[in-house]
Amino acid sequence: MHFEDFDASPAATPPAAAQPESALPTRLQYLIDNTPALIYSTVPSGDFKMTFVSNNAFNMLGYRPEEMLADPNFWFDHIHPDDKPRIVASLAQVFTEGQRVYEYRFRCANGRYLWMHDTLRLIRDEAGRPLEVIGALTDITDRKAMEEALTAKGVEQQQLIGKLREAHEQLLQSEKMASIGQLAAGIAHEINNPIAFVNSNMGALQGYVATLLGLIDAYDEAIAGHPELVARLAPVREAAELDFLRGDVPDLVQESIEGLRRVKEIVQALREFSHVGETEWQMADLHRGLDSTLNIVANELKYKVRIVKEYGNLPPVECRASQLNQVFMNLLVNAGQAIAGQGVIRIRTGAQEGWVWIEISDTGAGIAPEHLTRIFEPFFTTKPVGSGTGLGLSLSYGIVSRHGGRIDVRSQPGEGTTFTVWLPQHPPRHDPA
Repeated sequence: MHFEDFDASPAATPPAAAQPESALPTRLQYLIDNTPALIYSTVPSGDFKMTFVSNNAFNMLGYRPEEMLADPNFWFDHIHPDDKPRIVASLAQVFTEGQRVYEYRFRCANGRYLWMHDTLRLIRDEAGRPLEVIGALTDITDRKAMEEALTAKGVEQQQLIGKLREAHEQLLQSEKMASIGQLAAGIAHEINNPIAFVNSNMGALQGYVATLLGLIDAYDEAIAGHPELVARLAPVREAAELDFLRGDVPDLVQESIEGLRRVKEIVQALREFSHVGETEWQMADLHRGLDSTLNIVANELKYKVRIVKEYGNLPPVECRASQLNQVFMNLLVNAGQAIAGQGVIRIRTGAQEGWVWIEISDTGAGIAPEHLTRIFEPFFTTKPVGSGTGLGLSLSYGIVSRHGGRIDVRSQPGEGTTFTVWLPQHPPRHDPA
């Protein structure tokens, strides 16, 4: 095919390529060379050697048509290596279906890869034998870029939805903690008054019992010299089990006073745990927060766990104490649930170079290595359905992060887990509540 008489190509088109001769009219040649698609044909075998390439190949790809025709492997050799296997695997379907559409990356003369939309169509001769394959290449790089941008936008939106969901769950958890705090305040207010007067009455009763027992002792001394009186009162003493009462009544009164003291401690622990009304940053004693939290979770742990406290010297820490107490509660409850039978939870604390650390370790089942990197993900849990939300550690991680700290974890399956909370004594900045 000769193009010497072709003079209407764009200025960027090189001199006419030396292609096979044909009687293609000049007008038709002009239309082919200026169509948005690169038109080509190949042999229907081997590496699909090109037999014709339209002149707009130079404008689109930077190659002269004669370069593309001279290399029998040109088409295959310029397809992106990652896309080539997919095309090779399905190219035979052109011969069964008659037409195939591909999208792949093609290397230009400047080394850049362009995304191409390629429509291949098989041409057969009158006997039905494959004659040649005609293709039309269209540059879809811009479209692919937009698709990738939309995909990235979709991923970003999904991530945003995930963050909103996590924030919503955190808000619900915060509201739950606020409700617990309000409930604790109400309990403290309603219970403190009756506890106060019952405790006062028990103290008075303890004194009265001591007085009465002293009076009985005085009577005993007074009648000791009168055998007839001692004999008359002996059945009364025996019926009243006076000797038993003398030993048991003081113990009962003392146990009741101890029970009231325990109730007061529980109410006080609830108040300290929730820190009702305290939403601002303040200097707090973390040991006091740990102790109040241990009181709250005592019922969860007392039947199977022995608590070992190894407190170091901790300076006051600027924080939101109720939020850190929630972290301690999550770690302690998780540690207790990791222990199937009897076990130990060890709490150690210390300070160094402006930081404090709280270490909570257990002798439980440990965490599998494949789960260790995911335990702080929202909604991730290894507990049975209905036994956990997978939010405890995620919320704890967020609280500690907002305090400018971090949580370290190390675990060995079958040997237990250790969580270490690191907190700066003075956080670098205070995020909104």
